[in-house]
Amino acid sequence: MSNTGQGATTARRARKRPADQAFRGTTTGAGVLILVVLAGVAAFLLVEAWPSFVAPAEEIPGEGGLVLYIWPLVFGTLLSAVLALVIAAPLAVLIALFITHYAPRKLAQLLGYVVDLLAAVPSIIYGLWGFTVLAPATRGPAEWLSENLGFIPLFAGPPSTTGRTMLTAGLVLAVMILPIITAVIREAFLQTPKLHEEASLALGATRLEMIRLAVLPFGSSSIISGSMLGLGRALGETMAVAIVLSASGGVTFNLISSGNPATIAANIALEFPESSGVAIDTLIASGLVLFAITLVVNMIARAVINRRTDFSGAS
Repeated sequence: MSNTGQGATTARRARKRPADQAFRGTTTGAGVLILVVLAGVAAFLLVEAWPSFVAPAEEIPGEGGLVLYIWPLVFGTLLSAVLALVIAAPLAVLIALFITHYAPRKLAQLLGYVVDLLAAVPSIIYGLWGFTVLAPATRGPAEWLSENLGFIPLFAGPPSTTGRTMLTAGLVLAVMILPIITAVIREAFLQTPKLHEEASLALGATRLEMIRLAVLPFGSSSIISGSMLGLGRALGETMAVAIVLSASGGVTFNLISSGNPATIAANIALEFPESSGVAIDTLIASGLVLFAITLVVNMIARAVINRRTDFSGAS
């Protein structure tokens, strides 16, 4: 028998081994289970929220209809999450670059552990920190922003006397999502081919030029995907925002005033215990919208990762 025939026979026998078949079935079942659970959650939210879709506008809290109730919450959710991402993403890139290309080995390991530990802190602790420490600390800068940059809608003021503003909520969320984004970017920078880095340095590039020409292009997809994962975390944060943000409803881009739009997750946590009937269905409908937004964000992140797999060498 030829070598080709023997190899084919061996491959067929390997595929027929009971242990391999059991393992293959287990992994396939686990993958299908994730899809089933996801579909089940979506179906549950849709069924429970359906009464609010067909209820008269006067029965919806606020008596303005379902869209007018959910839209300010969606705006507040997106505003706080995007603000956190704008703050956290550049910091994550700089931290990852320092850990991978500038810090001594022992210091880099220590900083890596510290950044990873930030992800283990409960969200309620971040909320208490933001309420007791960060909110009072932002009152002075908020007054300066209002006096000097008040012509910009983001800092129009008047500044809040408590500091429990959208700016404070964005800062707290930025600290919370920083470990996720940093971890993804750091691993990507560590996988940058050494030949690319050495070639850049050999051609006379400085370390900064080498990072700009070799490291950042290689990790660009990870920067985007890590940022999207952090955005997904910020969109669904509940307790920290509920503690820090003094929500008054409405839609405004003003980050330092006392009139702040609420977020979907925080609004559900605060309103659910005292709600009943159509009010509960309305809260579940807002949860369905948040579920859809988070799903879209994570799908975009996964698409970016898959598109750059070949370039990153992950395959």
